[in-house]
Amino acid sequence: MELFNTLSGKIETLAPIGAPELRMYCCGPTVYDYGHIGNFRTFLHVDVLRRFLLQLGMPVNHVMNITDVDDKIIRNATAAQVPIGEYTAKFETAFFEDLTALSIQLPENIAHATDCIPEMVSLIQQLAAKDIAYQTEDGSWYFRLARDPDYGKLSKKDLENIEDGARVDVDEYEKDAARDFALWKAVKPGETSWETPLGTGRPGWHIECSAMATKFLGNSFDLHAGGEDLMFPHHENEIAQSECASGKTFARHWMHVRFLLVEGKKMSKSEGNFYTLRDLLLKGYRASAIRFLLISVPYRNQMNFTIDSLTESTNAVDRLRTFAKRIKTTAFPEGLDETIAAATTKAEHDYTAALANDLNTAEARAAIFDLVRAANAAADHGTLRTENASHILRVLSLFDGVFAVLEDNDAAITRTALAWAEQVGRLNEASPELLATLALSDADIDALVAERTQAKKTRNFARADAIRNDLLAKGILIEDSKDGVSWKRK
Repeated sequence: MELFNTLSGKIETLAPIGAPELRMYCCGPTVYDYGHIGNFRTFLHVDVLRRFLLQLGMPVNHVMNITDVDDKIIRNATAAQVPIGEYTAKFETAFFEDLTALSIQLPENIAHATDCIPEMVSLIQQLAAKDIAYQTEDGSWYFRLARDPDYGKLSKKDLENIEDGARVDVDEYEKDAARDFALWKAVKPGETSWETPLGTGRPGWHIECSAMATKFLGNSFDLHAGGEDLMFPHHENEIAQSECASGKTFARHWMHVRFLLVEGKKMSKSEGNFYTLRDLLLKGYRASAIRFLLISVPYRNQMNFTIDSLTESTNAVDRLRTFAKRIKTTAFPEGLDETIAAATTKAEHDYTAALANDLNTAEARAAIFDLVRAANAAADHGTLRTENASHILRVLSLFDGVFAVLEDNDAAITRTALAWAEQVGRLNEASPELLATLALSDADIDALVAERTQAKKTRNFARADAIRNDLLAKGILIEDSKDGVSWKRK
C-alpha cells in the first residue's frame, strides 16, 4: 500500500511499525451541529482506506475522537441554556446514525475529549516541566512556540518571523494563528470547567487530539488522517506539543483529504450550497449514491459536488446493482469463456493496483465498470458461462468490500431520515416525490406488480398500464425482461 505522506511530501509505503496492526488516528467530529458533506467526504475516504487495508490482510487499530467540548459547543449550549453534555448528545447520536447511513465502519476506539481530561493535564505538565508550557496571570497555559525549532514542518509554512510571546487563545478553527497557542483556558463565568492541578478551566482544542491519540496508540504511531483544513494550525500544533513532550515522532505518516466545492464554490450557508447528509436525504437523494459520489474522486483531488453528478452517481449505483443481480440470477451455460475470464482477471488486478497506488478510487471504479461492459456484452451474446459468473461475483464482492454500495438499504435509510424530520419539525422540507415514493411499502409494490402481471395474462392491458403509470408517478420503475418482472425505486 503506497500513500502520499504530507509530512515528507512523497508517496511512501504505509505499513505498521512496532505493532502487529497499523495504528491510525483520524480527527473526528466536533459535535455542535449536524455533519455536512464536506465532513463526510473525509470520513468516507478514511473508511475506504480502512476497508482496503483490512482487505489486504493488514489489521488496523483505528482511533477517532469526538470533540465534545470547545468554544462553539460552549457558546451554543450557553445560548440554549443546557449543559454541554445534553447539547452534544443529540448531535453525537445523529453523527453515528449518519455514519451508518453512509456505510462507514466504526473504528476500534472512540475517544471523547471530556473523558480524557487527566491525560491532557498530564501532557501539559510534561511541557511545563521542560519550560515549553507557561502560565499567564489569568491562569491559562500556553505553548511556547519559540522552543520548537521544527514548528511548521507539516504545513511547510515559513514561520521565521513569529512574534515571540504573542498569544492566541481563540480555538474556533483559526487558519493562521502561528503564535503561542492555548493549551488550557482559565475558567470564565458560566463556562464548563474542570478542577485540575493546572487550575480550574478547560482544555484548548489542539491538546485534546494529542492526548487522545497517545492514550490509545502510544507516543508514536503509524498514520494520522484528517481534512486538509486541519493541517494548519491544528495538526501542526498536535505535532509540536506531542513531540516536545515525548521526544518521539508523533505520527510517521499524514493523510489529508482535499476540500469539497459545491457547484464550483466553497460550501457556505450564505451561498445556499450548504448540505448536510440529512438535507440531501430529505430532497430524495439516496445514501448509497451520496457515498459513491463522495469517494469517486481521489482524496488528494479537489472535488466539485453538483446535483447533476449526484444524479449520475445514482444511475451508476443502479447499473452496478442491476448487473450484480443479472449475474446472480441468470442461468448461464456450464463452462468458461476465456475472453471474459481474462477481462475479469484484468479488472481484479486493476482494481487492487489502483487502490494500492495512493488510494486511486477513480481508477478502481473504472476497472469495475470496464468489467460490467464486457460481461454484459458477453451475456447478451450468450458467451458468458457459469465459471465466469462465479469469478465476476468474487470480483464484485472484493469491490463492494471497499465501495459498499451494492446492498440496497436506501429506502430504509430514507424512512429513518423522514422519521427524524417529523420529530424535529422538518418534514415540510421533504420533497413531495419522496413522500409519494415511500408511501408504498415493498409489500404494497409487490402486490401491485403481481396484479399487473395477472392483468397482462388476462389481456386486461388497460389495468396493467394504469398500475405501471401509477407506480411510475410515485417513483417506482417496473422492468420487464426475459428473466421476469422486477421493480426498483428511483
